[in-house]
Amino acid sequence: MTATPSEDITRQAIEEFYRAIEQRSVTLLRKVVTPDWEYIPEPAGAAPGPDQMVQVFADIAAALPDMKVTILDLLIHGDRAGVRAEISGTQTGKLLGIDASSKHISFAIHSFHQMRGSLIAKTWHLEDWLSVFRQLGQLPKTLEQR
Repeated sequence: MTATPSEDITRQAIEEFYRAIEQRSVTLLRKVVTPDWEYIPEPAGAAPGPDQMVQVFADIAAALPDMKVTILDLLIHGDRAGVRAEISGTQTGKLLGIDASSKHISFAIHSFHQMRGSLIAKTWHLEDWLSVFRQLGQLPKTLEQR
């Protein structure tokens, strides 16, 4: 059993995690997550670990090149952290199958993280995609066909 990290260590790891997301940096992500890090729900066909984000980061860079992540709340309890944050940016590339709109969008994300020592071992996350679809005025074509 590993010791519960201090709140300062957890806070630093969480802030660096979201900096890695904002910068779309797998290199930075590797510094704050375990080699077997789980991202739940995981990208299709992904294996645990930070490299599962390579394609996700490429897709985000194309869709929202000016993406910003703003942490609104960070709650730490033992080896767990809860985060309420906002993603914002201008959709200048295809996003979830929706063609570029040049619209500025913002949406909520909620995540829970489990620490293992000073690193994040598991992340459960939810994004408010319905808000994105409303802002863009359309659903992805794959959803429209159902």
